[in-house]
Amino acid sequence: MKFSLLLVLALTTLSAFGADPKPYKLNTCPVSGEGLGTMGKPYSFVKDGQEVKLCCKGCLKNFEKDSAKYLKEIAEKSAK
Repeated sequence: MKFSLLLVLALTTLSAFGADPKPYKLNTCPVSGEGLGTMGKPYSFVKDGQEVKLCCKGCLKNFEKDSAKYLKEIAEKSAK
């Protein structure tokens, strides 16, 4: 019984890590508001299951200061 429960928990955890991130649908940087590509190649990464694209790596520091705010903004604007 314990083995079955552990197996289910392990598989659930693995499937959560293997899930594809939600795609970034916006054309602008959530931090600066600049258009993607205006500062060179956008800086892309995944945060909490959401793909994020910033206009440049310089915006990463501000994104990390309040990532919950920016992730919420991305979700709201992507739903429109």
